[in-house]
Amino acid sequence: MEEMPGALGTSASLALRLGQAIFASASLVFMCLEIEFYSYTAFCYLVTVMGLMVPWSLTLAVVDGYSVFVRHLPPQTRVTSIIVTGDWVLSFLSLGAACSTASVADILLEAGISYCSAKLCNRYRLSAVMAFLSWFLSLVSSLFNLWLLPSL
Repeated sequence: MEEMPGALGTSASLALRLGQAIFASASLVFMCLEIEFYSYTAFCYLVTVMGLMVPWSLTLAVVDGYSVFVRHLPPQTRVTSIIVTGDWVLSFLSLGAACSTASVADILLEAGISYCSAKLCNRYRLSAVMAFLSWFLSLVSSLFNLWLLPSL
């Protein structure tokens, strides 16, 4: 069977997983630099989802790294379907978190300094951008693995 780039156990999948983890971590860092994010539910939701995305991505990056550098693991239908399901769930959760964070940050910025300073709201926006990038890589990874699933 021909190896599909981006499927579990390939170097492209390793790059996608590392990108997800890096962007999710960056989103967490930009959000958590100030303690004021606890006041808004959308920001707490983003922190929760990105907090789930980091260990998920790093765990699968370790599996991909082992498969690429040590020993190629044969694809298994049950494992791949669990990974596809987890990727889809986290993909939709991170899209919702990024959208809600971006919209709340824009609303707070338009409301004025009394709710959110320009520096702080721009930091929240940057966190949303990092969450969007993490979502995109998660979606690409899940689509590659979904495409691989019928051939197993």
